[in-house]
Amino acid sequence: MSTGSLSVSRKNPAARRVGRPLDEGKRLAIVETAAQHFFQHGYAATAIEQVAADAGVSKVTIYNQFGDKRALFAAAVECECEKMRGHFSLETMPAGTIRERLTAIGQAIHGFLFRPEMIQFERRIAAETEHDPAIGAAFLEAGPWRMKQGFGAWLARAAEAGELVIEDPLLAAEQFVSLCKGMGDLERRFGADVSPQERDRRIRGAVEVFLAAYAAPTHR
Repeated sequence: MSTGSLSVSRKNPAARRVGRPLDEGKRLAIVETAAQHFFQHGYAATAIEQVAADAGVSKVTIYNQFGDKRALFAAAVECECEKMRGHFSLETMPAGTIRERLTAIGQAIHGFLFRPEMIQFERRIAAETEHDPAIGAAFLEAGPWRMKQGFGAWLARAAEAGELVIEDPLLAAEQFVSLCKGMGDLERRFGADVSPQERDRRIRGAVEVFLAAYAAPTHR
């Protein structure tokens, strides 16, 4: 799938759905089955015929609903990212001071990124992206970029409430996540263990540095 073909298929789903629409349960079964194959065996080694057989549908049904293998992969990426976002919801963050809420968000970010399935998922996407950069673009659009938008909106609301002073909430969102990860992001990719003490030390430091830069004077 080229970047252009991904854009067309995502922006105009009707263009590839020439068959009768499937019920949501059956469509989800196809996408989840495809995700299992793609992320366990890789894109090239996944056959539409096997996905169809395991999902209990015909190969023609998959082509009618998704158009091609690449569009099915994009749907699988979106499905997996939706599951992952379910483990990280800003709406469930506890109340408290801005420092307490940022600390809770930092802990949630760390827990989300260091989940074994997240690490495996990222490694698979990275490996596939070496052969097709559009795969990485699909992942970024469905997952990290969408989550950054959500966190940026949360920071913007905190600024509107007078707790923070932020001109660029999206940049601030990136900075906070980077501070929370520290070298842990690199360490996890190479199998190193990060102790709870080191995790907490990084998060505390991230919150203090972030607030030093962005906290309103009355909330320092």
